[in-house]
This record gives sequence, C-alpha cells and structure tokens, in this order.
Amino acid sequence: MPISRLVTASLLLSAAMLAGCASKDATATGSIPDDYRTRHPIVLTEAEHTLDVPVASGDRSLTLAMRDNIRGFAQDYEAKSKGTVQIMVPQGSHNAGAAASLRKEIRATLVKEGIPSKRIIETSYSAAGQGDAAPIRLAFISTTAKTNTCGQWPEDLTLNTMENRQYYNFGCASQANLAAQIANPMDLVGPRGMTPIDAERRGTVIQDYRDYGMSE
Repeated sequence: MPISRLVTASLLLSAAMLAGCASKDATATGSIPDDYRTRHPIVLTEAEHTLDVPVASGDRSLTLAMRDNIRGFAQDYEAKSKGTVQIMVPQGSHNAGAAASLRKEIRATLVKEGIPSKRIIETSYSAAGQGDAAPIRLAFISTTAKTNTCGQWPEDLTLNTMENRQYYNFGCASQANLAAQIANPMDLVGPRGMTPIDAERRGTVIQDYRDYGMSE
C-alpha cells in the first residue's frame, strides 16, 4: 500500500476513534439525571422553635441578657406563628426553686411583648438527672422551610467523581442555608398581594420628570 494511502487510513481511523470517545463521554455526562434540588428539596413542614433560658440556683430575677433573649424569642414568634407558646419549667433539679421564681417574670415579659396571655401554656419537665444546669425552655411550633438532613454519604465518593456525577451530599448545605434565610415560608407557595399605589409619590415622580424634560 502506498505511503500516502497508509497515512490517510491512519488519520481516518484515529478520527473515528476520537469521535467515538467524544460521543460516549458527551452522552454519559449529558444523561446524568441527578440534581441537588431534587435530592435536597426545600419543603414546608412543622418545626419547633425553642429558647433555653439558663437559670442558676441563686437567681431571683431575670438578668438584662435574659430579657433581651426572651424579647427576641417573642418577636420571632410574632413573625412566624399564632399558636401557643410553652414555658417548660424544670422540676427535681437543684435550680428548680429559682426556675419557679423566674417563671412569672418570663410570662410577664412575653405578654409585654404582645403575646396574649391565653396563648401561653406553662408545663414542667423532670430534670432530676441534669443537676443544676436545667434551663427554662420556651417553645412554639410554626410552618418552616427546611430541607432533609445533610451529611449523608450512601455511595462511594470516588466512583461518582470518576463518572463526573454529583455526590449525594452535594448542594445540601446550600439548600439548608437558603431555607434558613427565608423570612416568610409562604413566599414559596405563592406571591404576596400587591400594596396600594402611593398616589402622592407617583405625582411627585411625574412632576419631577416633567420639570426635567422642560429644563432640557
């Protein structure tokens, strides 16, 4: 076979082999069905929001820091729920007497922040095994945007990487952070209603536009 024909045949064979490899890789990469938004969807679910108020055995009144935290909890409740708020007081612990004394102040602080007294429920829990570290727990339940639990590794990471596929835990932290930043979970369901037009502001803008146009 002449040299020119041999070279041409070799080039054609190499091109065919490269084309086959490229086609195979493109198909394998483009057909990956996995998506972090599908594996870790953001959904609306019920979640408990809590605040633990530490109580020392010698406490007889709320400190300034305690009041600030309780006010923040009350504001969070007002924004997220219209249900009940639980005040869970420890019993059987060394600080049980101090906790019982602070219970009334905590309730008064919540009421002062706008939570109706009829929505506040007082309960107790056994804290005999917690020594002197049993807190007073405040809790309410509301609809919250969340994703599934992160940190799951059900497959071999090296195999997924070699196949150019996303590993299972990929994107979970980003989805969880996005869900935590959503102030109003109902925004995921539908848009909010439009606010009325500010006619006075609209008139000011139109007048400014006219004045600018005339000055030109």
